[in-house]
Amino acid sequence: MISVDGLTVEFGGTTLFKDVSFAINDKDRIALMGKNGAGKSTLLKIIAGTKTASRGKVSSPKDAVIAYLPQHLLTTDSRTVFEEAAQAFAQVFEMQHEIDDLNNQLSTRTDYESAEYYELIEQVSALSEKFYSIEEINYDAEVEKILLGLGFLREDFTRPTNEFSGGWRMRIELAKILLQKPDLILLDEPTNHMDIESIQWFEDFLINSAKAVIVISHDRAFVDNITTRTIEVTMGRIYDYKVNYSTYMQLRSERREQQQKQFDEQQKFVADNQDFIDRFRGTYSKTNQVQSRVKMLEKLPVIEVDEEDNSALRLKFPPSPRSGSYPVILEGMSKSYGSHTVFSDATLSIVRGERVAFVGKNGEGKSTMVKSLMGEIEYDGKLTLGHNTMIGYFAQNEASLLDEENTVFQTIDDVAKGDIRTKIKDLLGAFMFGGDSWNKKVKVLSGGERTRLAMIKLLLEPVNLLILDEPTNHLDMKTKDILKSALQDYDGTLILVSHDRDFLDGLVSKVFEFGNKQVKEHLCDITGFLEKKKMENLRELERTGKK
Repeated sequence: MISVDGLTVEFGGTTLFKDVSFAINDKDRIALMGKNGAGKSTLLKIIAGTKTASRGKVSSPKDAVIAYLPQHLLTTDSRTVFEEAAQAFAQVFEMQHEIDDLNNQLSTRTDYESAEYYELIEQVSALSEKFYSIEEINYDAEVEKILLGLGFLREDFTRPTNEFSGGWRMRIELAKILLQKPDLILLDEPTNHMDIESIQWFEDFLINSAKAVIVISHDRAFVDNITTRTIEVTMGRIYDYKVNYSTYMQLRSERREQQQKQFDEQQKFVADNQDFIDRFRGTYSKTNQVQSRVKMLEKLPVIEVDEEDNSALRLKFPPSPRSGSYPVILEGMSKSYGSHTVFSDATLSIVRGERVAFVGKNGEGKSTMVKSLMGEIEYDGKLTLGHNTMIGYFAQNEASLLDEENTVFQTIDDVAKGDIRTKIKDLLGAFMFGGDSWNKKVKVLSGGERTRLAMIKLLLEPVNLLILDEPTNHLDMKTKDILKSALQDYDGTLILVSHDRDFLDGLVSKVFEFGNKQVKEHLCDITGFLEKKKMENLRELERTGKK
């Protein structure tokens, strides 16, 4: 058991949280929740030992291993993917090397009666006892199993890590953590940049193989599937619920209603007593009663109502001009880079008003297909955009493409045209950019703020085909819900590239699956697709088992 005792964090005269205490037990899978700035990441870093609290302590058994996956990683560039992942066992390999070195010294020395020789024997005995007590593991097989589960191909194993994007480096670091089999895994937004299949594998691993887990995540389906306990950080204290996220949300709402009721009753009680004090102050016969009530009000503990994040994105897409019946028709589209084929002979059509999802493992061609639709890259085959098709496009790296030296206001002012320029401040306000943030430079904005700013561009002119490539990365749950609601009300055609199952649920009615250099059409929603894939995977396992 790992215990958090009386943690307090203060800085600049502000208390982030005070006297926070809870225990982390074996098999606990905890979601750490709270609004931005409540102290979730700080609490995670203190438990990980990378940050120090003002007061309080974290206690754990002597040999306990706590592994932490931050959002910013330090993977080196000098190793291959396999070598970097195998660093999880570096301590074991070093121990083996030290034993070999000591044995070599013993075999070459002849001072058998010396104190130094006996000391070497004691060292090698102690180290060997520790080494052979470690469970025997086929290290190469373990590394291979984890890397494949996280979406790497065997041919990736020998590639240097510097050939991979930040998202894939995050998976290498995650592989190292999972291979250590730690007593507690701390995860800060682990599913960003993961595809659906990798997330499902990761969920299964955490549920069936991990000891204890604490996770901060904006992926509601992931949080709901893996966690059995929710700790909310709010107003400097915590609430600990032994339930998953969805049940916590319901209990939290009930808790706040009860608090509000008690607060209202207390306010009425205070008002009634204050009215009595004001009316009879100076009345000789009521002096004792007045003084008694004054003292009572002074000592009355004030009931607090937990804060709610009332900042709300107001998002509504403009009405769509009418397009042709088929905004997108592809016939025999193929795309290759040299000898590498991304997909071939892709044939599909999208009907006006349809909402479709592009899903599949990373690297199978989803974003490549989108870039082909946008005319950003060349391809083979035929692409026909329907009559009067007007595209609004949100690229996967849209937020990172913003000019960091521009202010928030300049970013929109530079691309706005016509009458909309008179409404820039209203647009910024609707996206939670108040007047105090208009002059902030983009480089100081958080990932979520950048994503919101980039999304404003979609509202600058009416479109009838929205193409969104991973729009929910860096968005919190509340903002994702608002975006999802706006897309449900959108009256145009929608293409969504996303790994967020909860976001896609109820939003799309058709799924295009990218994999094995093909694009397959599934006439079902995301839930139906995942059930279908689960059955296919189970049948594949059965076939493999019979060989």
